[in-house]
Order: sequence, then C-alpha cells, then structure tokens
Amino acid sequence: MIALSINLNKIALIRNSRDTTNPDIIQHAQMCVDAGANGITVHPRPDQRHIRASDCFDLASHLAVELNIEGNPFSGPRASGRTGVDDYPGFMSLVKTLRPSQCTLVPDGDSQLTSDHGFDLKRDGDRVAPIVAELQSLGIRTSLFMDPDPEQIRLAAQTGSDRIELYTETYARAHREGKNVDTVFARFLHASDVAAEENLGLNAGHDLDLLNLPRFATVPGLLEVSIGHALTVDALRLGLADTVAAYQRVLRGPFTP
Repeated sequence: MIALSINLNKIALIRNSRDTTNPDIIQHAQMCVDAGANGITVHPRPDQRHIRASDCFDLASHLAVELNIEGNPFSGPRASGRTGVDDYPGFMSLVKTLRPSQCTLVPDGDSQLTSDHGFDLKRDGDRVAPIVAELQSLGIRTSLFMDPDPEQIRLAAQTGSDRIELYTETYARAHREGKNVDTVFARFLHASDVAAEENLGLNAGHDLDLLNLPRFATVPGLLEVSIGHALTVDALRLGLADTVAAYQRVLRGPFTP
C-alpha cells in the first residue's frame, strides 16, 4: 500500500496571511487523518513563511499518525523578528528534539519559492552522511530529496539513508504539457529500479495531483507520496475530506494507460 502523507504548508500559508490562528493547523491535520491520510508532512523553513517551528511541536504532541518533517539540515537558528512568532531553532535542533517518524532532508534555501532540486551528493555527500547517521541513532527514518538520477541515487545509498524521495516536478510538467511523458516517466521507472538495487525505500513528491498520480502510483516499490499544494487546491473545490478520499482512491485503484 502506498502511504499518503499530506503536506500542510499551504494551510499554514493561508493562516499566516492574517494575524490569526485560522485555519487551525492541528484541526486540519486531524481532518486529514480522519479522512484517511496515513501521515502528515511539514516543511518548516528558517523564514517561517508557512509552517512554523511551533506548529511542529503542536503536531508532534497531537498526531497519532506518522509525522514527516522536511528541511535543509544545514539551516541554523534564526530570530523571527515578528511579534508572536517564536524564533527558528535550526533544523537539526528541531528534529532532534521532536524525533518525528521520518525526516526528509532537502537542499533548499530562502531564495527558492519551493524545493526545486535534489541533493548533489558528489558535492555534499560527506556532509550529509554523518547527519543521516545521527538521525538514525535517534530512531528517525531518514530520506533524501533526490532527482531521478541513477548516479546520485547510488550515492544516496552510500550515505546510509533509509529512503529517497524522488523530486517529481519534471514528470508533473511533462504530464501537464502533454510532452515526452513516456520518456520522462521512464526515467522515474529506472530510478526506482536503481533504488531497489541499492536497498533504498522509495518516496515521491512535488506537483503530484489527481490527474498525474494514477500513472505515477504504478512505479514499482513506491512506499509514500507527499502531496500538499495540489491537494489544497482540490480541497477548495471538493472539500478536504472528499479530496483526501479521492487521492486514496487513486493510490489504490488500477491504472490503465
């Protein structure tokens, strides 16, 4: 069964557009779980543009499903400079305190609107490997955000990571534009084969939606998808509970090319 982990960043972004607690992050996380979500994902950034460090503490203390915390392991502490918003403690400090079920390491920065590339482990592998080992020593399953590049995936295995999360934007774009979909999808199939050869668990995420997910869900060995932006948009039309149910039907239903 492919697990559906719902990313709450966009819910938090709506909240942060006003000086309010509405929409309530815990309430919406529980609504997702009640509707059938297998896990909750958050990606707290140092600028706290959406999910904040305090939200992570609240979720960790309330959730009965897996919590996946994503972020750049090299992001240090930062003052928020905003009334009512706690300082950002640094990614590794946050994760080591909360000890979520899964930690997904992502090489992003403040200048990126959203995560837009996987790790270059030729450059950063020696820095990443000790972090993976530290997280695993705390009982945290670790995943690395990766492009569907076989060489990089083999390097991910050398870090000792439990899983990788394939960055699926190229597939989503090809599907949206109707160009080279088969060719692009084949790259992800090959990436999944390499991950299996290297005994890496396989997650995926970024711009997956109700239209492109049916085919992607056929990738062999896929364990988990993390979906936030598209699911939030669909919820505006369908309602949150019905949207979660729709994504679960896609993950469990047969796909016919």
